[in-house]
Amino acid sequence: MADAARPAKAPLVALAVAAFGIGTTEFVIMGMLPEVAADLHVGLPAAGLLVSSYALGVAFGGPVLAALLARVPARATLVGLMALFIAGNLGCAIAPTYTLLMLARIVTALCHAAFFGTGAVVAARLAAPGRSAQAIALMISGLTIANVIGVPLGTFIGQAAGWRATFLAVAGIGVVAFLGMVRLLPPVAVARDLVAEVRVLKAPQVWLTLAISTLASTSMFGFFTYITPILTKLGEVAKGDVGYVLLAVGIGLTAGNYLGARLADWRAGPSLVAILAGVATILLIFAAFGRTPWSATVIVTLWGILAFAVCAITQAMVVEAASAAPNLASTLNISAFNLGNAIGAGASAAALSAGWGLAAIPLVAASVAALAATVAIIAVVVVKRPRKTSRTEAAG
Repeated sequence: MADAARPAKAPLVALAVAAFGIGTTEFVIMGMLPEVAADLHVGLPAAGLLVSSYALGVAFGGPVLAALLARVPARATLVGLMALFIAGNLGCAIAPTYTLLMLARIVTALCHAAFFGTGAVVAARLAAPGRSAQAIALMISGLTIANVIGVPLGTFIGQAAGWRATFLAVAGIGVVAFLGMVRLLPPVAVARDLVAEVRVLKAPQVWLTLAISTLASTSMFGFFTYITPILTKLGEVAKGDVGYVLLAVGIGLTAGNYLGARLADWRAGPSLVAILAGVATILLIFAAFGRTPWSATVIVTLWGILAFAVCAITQAMVVEAASAAPNLASTLNISAFNLGNAIGAGASAAALSAGWGLAAIPLVAASVAALAATVAIIAVVVVKRPRKTSRTEAAG
């Protein structure tokens, strides 16, 4: 079985490189907002819309694009989406005005959900039996590594050579991924029937998984969006040390991705419930004890491990629940995560505007994680799993 799994790793690495580029272009602009705002003569709030509009473009544009590509073979879809990604980042690099930069960002965002949705299905199809979640996690690892390496490096390039140089570099990553997929990605038999794609959305398990993804991401980004002021003002972390703490969190996110994959291939549902309950608990622990630099660092690193373990599990669950035609459902799950991103950041901003203070944010995020755990219990216990292994299959 190990030999069967080995040839699949090369195309999975090509998908991971693409995911690295996508993750970098989504988040790197956060580190360059002042430079972008000054160059295009807009205020910081307007520059901030370049972040939220990307998330909304992923959430709502991705499923539409996935539906339009329903009859296109999976390999051609992924290669075409990466070509659009390259064009979008080149558009960002040369955009002379704020409006054109916004349009280029939206074009790039359209690729995000459709690519990860189709890519997750292809990764699962390439995997050896019983390792589909690990294959999905290998692809998603590009996204986590982007947060650890791509975003800091892209920010450095932007500060040294201008923000446009960063988007040119990301387009270069896209070219590498494009060539890798053209050379390494084999044709994969995946159902591409729009009617069948829509039909599987009737399954309660699909919608429960989408709800869990949205709530988990709402909790994660409700806390993560304001992690820097939380660390400095609540955890008393020195401003110069925040980058080191975020590096530890990024490593935790990467570890969580692999942890989630292992658990998903073992027992996805119960593991998801336990992890979400753990996220809620660790956030409450931070609220009570994260008041020193060391305790804050340890707690947020553990939080990162648990919070990102959810992604691989729910992606594997939605592919399984919609196995007859999983592309649209898988894309919707990526959209659900990004919708949660926007809701979480907005909810925390609303809490601060209401005068609740930074100390309330971990509590709000914990309550949303607890709600996600409750929905996960419903998905696992109340809604029966679609398939049980028979004694014959177990023996074979």
